[in-house]
Amino acid sequence: MRWRGERESENVEDRRDEGGGGGFGSPFPGDGGLRFPGGGGARGGGIGIVGLLILLGLMFFFGVDPRVIMQGGGSGGDESNFPDIRLPQSRPDTTSFPVPRQPQGPDLQHPRSASQDDLKQFVSVVLAETEDVWSNLLPQYGSRYSDPKLVLFSGGVRSACGIGVAQMGPFYCPQDQKVYIDLSFYKELKDRFNAPGDAAQAYVIAHEVGHHVQNLLGIMDQVDAVRQRVSERQGNAIQVRVELQADCFAGVWANKAQEAKNIFEPGDIEAALNAASAIGDDRIQKQTQGYVVPDSFTHGSSAQRVRWFKRGYETGDLRQCDTFNADDL
Repeated sequence: MRWRGERESENVEDRRDEGGGGGFGSPFPGDGGLRFPGGGGARGGGIGIVGLLILLGLMFFFGVDPRVIMQGGGSGGDESNFPDIRLPQSRPDTTSFPVPRQPQGPDLQHPRSASQDDLKQFVSVVLAETEDVWSNLLPQYGSRYSDPKLVLFSGGVRSACGIGVAQMGPFYCPQDQKVYIDLSFYKELKDRFNAPGDAAQAYVIAHEVGHHVQNLLGIMDQVDAVRQRVSERQGNAIQVRVELQADCFAGVWANKAQEAKNIFEPGDIEAALNAASAIGDDRIQKQTQGYVVPDSFTHGSSAQRVRWFKRGYETGDLRQCDTFNADDL
């Protein structure tokens, strides 16, 4: 993947010196639940110790949205019908890609090893690439793009959604519009999930930024409202569609970034697809517990994740990412 010498985003917060868990207190409050409070007072919820162990057992899922996943579904609801959650319609007054901004110097605030500095620089460049693509593309759908922050942490981190831990994997918090990632996840991606390569790592970021795009388009608010009145089973099914749409948005980003700057080399897209496959619910469950429970899926199967990333990449069309009204995932 061609990324060296490209612009680095100014929207990276390096909080790795704050990590290690000591500054965060116990992740288990007195009531036995790890809580991710939501906005507005009415949202939020908790996951008990057993639930947390299951969460850790599923290991390092992409796209963890604490506001959604940490709150349980209500009772009732027709599990055969999905809500009418739709993308905005595109408009004809499209614009071309903006001229890329100039590269910036390295951030010397937190000196690290050469490999850590290199990875931080890579993450900053990929984030900048997402900024360039989405700031141009989103106005075509009647929405202005605002850059998310990307927070680097080590071990644990405070967010507006509560305390995040490395074992959750990368996640996006809608309340503060920030992506959180412990860079050690990339070692897990390579060693445990057998998904190495720059493009696989870029896919992680692009997926999380895909959640930010969903937030800006109002999709997360629509999903949040629906989840308040459906069963846990349907809530899981809706969450799968949320995650698959973020995969599709990541594919759209890859298409536009390649079109604008030819950043991907032969084999890169295959590496991204391999990463998408490696973290499918079915594959994770098979590896961690030896059997698969489709009703508990929250991110989609390996085949589904690959299919929706490919759809986004092959079409470059946001309208093709309407997972909520798709008959076949």
